[in-house]
Amino acid sequence: YFSTWKHRGCVETHRLPDVVVDAMEQRASLAAAAAAAAGRGVDLNRPPAPLDAPFGDAVLKLRDAVLAAETCEELFTPQAPHITLALAGVEVISNGSGSHHQLRKLNQRLDLIRGATAKAGGVYLYANQRGCDGGRLYFDGCACVAVNGSLVAQGGQFGLEEVEVVTATVDLDEVVSYRCSISSLREQASTTSAPAVVHVDFRLCGEERPTMMAVGPVKRRGLEASKPRPSYATQPITPKVLLPEEEIAYGPACWLWDYLRRSGAAGFLVPLSGGADSSSVAAIVGAMCQLVVAAVRAGDPQVIDDVRRVAGYGSEELPSEPGELAGRLLSCVYMGTVNSSRETRERARLLCEQIGAYHLSLSIDSVVEAVVGLFAAAVTGGRRPAFKAHGGTTAENLALQNIQARLRMVLAFLLAQLLPWARGLNNQGGAGWLLVLGSANVDECLRGYLTKYDCSSADINPIGSISKTDLRSFLQWAATNLGYSVLAQVEAAPPTAELEPLVEGQQPQLDEVDMGMTYAELSLYGRLRKVARAGPAAMYNACAAMWQGQLTPQAIATKVKEFFRFYSMNRHKATVLTPSYHMESYSPDDNRYDHRQFLYNVRWPWQFRRIDILAARDEAKARAGAGRGATSAWVPV
Repeated sequence: YFSTWKHRGCVETHRLPDVVVDAMEQRASLAAAAAAAAGRGVDLNRPPAPLDAPFGDAVLKLRDAVLAAETCEELFTPQAPHITLALAGVEVISNGSGSHHQLRKLNQRLDLIRGATAKAGGVYLYANQRGCDGGRLYFDGCACVAVNGSLVAQGGQFGLEEVEVVTATVDLDEVVSYRCSISSLREQASTTSAPAVVHVDFRLCGEERPTMMAVGPVKRRGLEASKPRPSYATQPITPKVLLPEEEIAYGPACWLWDYLRRSGAAGFLVPLSGGADSSSVAAIVGAMCQLVVAAVRAGDPQVIDDVRRVAGYGSEELPSEPGELAGRLLSCVYMGTVNSSRETRERARLLCEQIGAYHLSLSIDSVVEAVVGLFAAAVTGGRRPAFKAHGGTTAENLALQNIQARLRMVLAFLLAQLLPWARGLNNQGGAGWLLVLGSANVDECLRGYLTKYDCSSADINPIGSISKTDLRSFLQWAATNLGYSVLAQVEAAPPTAELEPLVEGQQPQLDEVDMGMTYAELSLYGRLRKVARAGPAAMYNACAAMWQGQLTPQAIATKVKEFFRFYSMNRHKATVLTPSYHMESYSPDDNRYDHRQFLYNVRWPWQFRRIDILAARDEAKARAGAGRGATSAWVPV
């Protein structure tokens, strides 16, 4: 709805609308009346309200300081405005940001904020949105104040509060002293052009200490007054950066709460297999319940109102324990078949017990049998498809696995619609349905190792942009820190889909065997493909450099080609991926983050020929080096 202002350092004058001028006149008249009532007299020389206002790129020159602003993205750019502004004498720079959460990103943000004032001195005020934006992003707050390269105040990264205020008291004389102590800074400042200035008759600093500035709330229009201004500057603090496991626990948890309280749903339904991915999703909902109960105990009025409305509590009722709240908001269903193990069934039950969630355990064999029987009767004259373990073809084997997965999706949505009705748990808004949560991780989405329209097809997915490696670390952390000890057993178990029958003497079905690559390799391929922008040949060179001496060039070439073959073959699945919390930089979600096409030539003729040439070259170098007795025979380029 607007275009950016292109004229750096320029200010224009624009006529104010009459309604604004009238409002300013009314405000001035009210202030005069209040002064007269208080016996302070009326200023008869009071100037009329201005008819014009400055508009453009300028700094605000106050009575005791110079204030300017840069926007969110400008902090990350090569020619960030804060350097020029600082050299021009601006003491205080603010940044009203909209920076979304990304795993392991906070360190970079805090380094840039501190670096913004370490080079040229000054006070940097960073305010960031916090909460779900109504889509895949979660803005992770962490408002802070930095002075001369040191952090002096920092807000929380995740939380349920609508507003968080971060305050600090800073000494502007320290800014002047810091800048004057660096000779190179003084030299560069002496050649910097003065910015456009807008004069403001306002004082930041306290009367008793002209060099002290309080960053915080003021008493105005009935707002609570800030605490008395201290007579000393706030001292530097150590930045608080959460562990990746904590980010996985609390970022998606806050996102889920925002989504739930705005959507009108009565809770969540998780198809819980007892494996790592679905158990992670259930644990994150458990973390959400812990955060909500903590906010209720702290007396947060918005959270209290939301939890009564969503979870159906009465006017005098509130959840006292996270498990009690989880019993209302989280329903889990284990949908087993003859191919499911007793161990996964038991782990799913124990996890629900520890979280406090409502739990169902079903056998869906009769539903699977009905669908397969319908196919056999209608298409093959009674001839039934068989698993590979029972002599069937690959096509038969995949079809029998996929029908189990797709029927679970159908049953999950049926249960999501009717469970609140069956349990009598409709919320105050009258909603009788649950949001179905997906549990496909980013690596499986990238590889396409999921059945289209199975339980990966859900309403939303809190882990769709998290790698399997990070999820396993989260499970270990959550087993202790969230109090769900069974997650340690879940993490220790080898990942398996349990869609094929177990045959004595044969290895059970394992995800990494089915995929033909490990989860660690998938994470590497994903970062090379998206972050490093590597195509097949560039990825081969990168992998060859990392795996030199561990695998032969031909083996590396085969791995890279297999990844790109499966990636291109399954890319169409990205068009129907469940909307997922965005956390990882190599998410394949084409609706938000990855706009690559979804149709590729799966043979990759030019690229794969180039890989063959590179691998043959490297093999020849390796043989030549071995003949000379060299320990490092080839270096890919």
